[in-house]
Amino acid sequence: MDAGVIWSIVLTSATLILALGLAYRPLGDYIAHVYTSAKDSRIERATYRLIGVDAAGSQTWQAYVRSVLLFSVVGVVFVYAIMRLQQFLPYSLGLGAPSEALSFNTAVSFVTNTNWQSYSGEATLGYTVQFAALAVQNFVSAAVGIAVAVALVRGFASRRSGVIGNFWVDLVRGTFRLLLPMAVIAAVVLLAGGVIQNLSGATDAATLTGAAQSLPGGPVASQEAIKLLGTNGGGFFNVNSSHPFENPTPWTSLFQIFLMLVIPFSLPRAFGRIVGDDRQGYAILGVMAAIFVASTAILTALEAGGAGTAPQLAGGAMEGKEVRFGIFGSTLFGSTSTLTSTGAVNSMHDSYTAVGGMMPMLNMMLGEVAPGGVGSGLYGMLVLAVLAVFIGGLLIGRTPEYLGKKIGPREIKLASLYILVTPTLVLAGTALSFAIPAIRADVEATSIWNPGVHGLSEVLYAFTSASNNNGSAFAGLTANTPWFNTALGVAMLLGRFLPIVLVLALAGSLAAQDKVPATAGTLPTHRPQFAGLLAGVAVIVTALTYFPVLTLGPLAEGLS
Repeated sequence: MDAGVIWSIVLTSATLILALGLAYRPLGDYIAHVYTSAKDSRIERATYRLIGVDAAGSQTWQAYVRSVLLFSVVGVVFVYAIMRLQQFLPYSLGLGAPSEALSFNTAVSFVTNTNWQSYSGEATLGYTVQFAALAVQNFVSAAVGIAVAVALVRGFASRRSGVIGNFWVDLVRGTFRLLLPMAVIAAVVLLAGGVIQNLSGATDAATLTGAAQSLPGGPVASQEAIKLLGTNGGGFFNVNSSHPFENPTPWTSLFQIFLMLVIPFSLPRAFGRIVGDDRQGYAILGVMAAIFVASTAILTALEAGGAGTAPQLAGGAMEGKEVRFGIFGSTLFGSTSTLTSTGAVNSMHDSYTAVGGMMPMLNMMLGEVAPGGVGSGLYGMLVLAVLAVFIGGLLIGRTPEYLGKKIGPREIKLASLYILVTPTLVLAGTALSFAIPAIRADVEATSIWNPGVHGLSEVLYAFTSASNNNGSAFAGLTANTPWFNTALGVAMLLGRFLPIVLVLALAGSLAAQDKVPATAGTLPTHRPQFAGLLAGVAVIVTALTYFPVLTLGPLAEGLS
């Protein structure tokens, strides 16, 4: 790299780190206040009366689970219905209803905070579906994730209460007090940066070659803001955040990266405040930041040093990347989106170098805990912390305790099941795509445009993205088929709600315990030694599960 590129990387990184550092404490403290305050606003009280909820009541983990599942089922039905009725809605732009399979897949996708899209947004959905169905789910699915994380934190903080809060209160507060005001501010900034926001139809324009082109409009800035803040990721346009109407300039791209990271990186502060020990939040933050920096650095090095004459002449592997963002602007965005479960893209991961394309995949395989999605990243890291405490206790003979709660057989079983859910879905879905003759024939004939090991990587990436509720695609797979719409939809549902059930069961188990005082045999969990152990558990326990299948896909392609 020349000096100018290195200076640009340093300046971009410093700006991002400074912005996140300035937001960490005030935003984290505010999030803690949102979920611990005893007062309700007027609009919140009106909402509770409308839905018939007693805001003063607390729920056991079983009741909390039922509320989450009931709310999500209603969301799936609503989004599915509004998509199937699209042709009768205002601002439908003359578009008909998507198929039953595609409507199911999309409804599940947005309710599960995945935002996987097996369609071209501007050619498939009208404005009403975009803002009344999809944008609404961008808010509430993100609020569900934060609510589950806070419920787990309450489990650590409580003493023999047996309750973990009220889901409906957590949902309403997360939406009205946190996500909505932040999204409004973010949308205004994006508008100032050139992101469009209108209800006009397409504009006809002439290209430089004289050909006619139809340029679609739409309420983009408002949806873009919450898609990033809520780590959702669905693009208004087919090419997502590489589209100049969604992401016009390098500084808007950096701002979008900031939006994806700001809440997940601030949640450890809220965790520390709620449990009464800020040092615990710093330990979690340190592990998240270390994995994030390492992943981004490796991906950038792989793409900047891409082998071959064309990449060397271009200064790096520029295929699939926007010139206005460059190598680092693309790899930083790609690492951020796949480490936060956002799924937005400003470059095409399918066009990365072979091993470089493995890194976004590996980011998701880690469980998206660095810093992860809003809520899901924190509760995923806390589950790994429970496992790390247990392993640490076995290694050095210390008592397996975390934040004053004993880690016994029940807690370890729940944590182990949590870790096994997504690998099972990813590997089973990929295997079935090739093991069943009829399905394999359809996949090879219709879906895979790049046969061989790269085609395997595309299918593996799809199931990794769906099962981890990320939503990004390798961009070389035709997924709008009956098999992929159904299989990926099931993977999204199970990948979202089975871990949530296990996390809430863990929260209930912890909430039922009393706190035990720290002794000489207690493993300190705020020191660098534990942070190193936790980072090792996050990488080794999760990533090595996928090593055999990676050797058949991206690693095999890279070595060839």
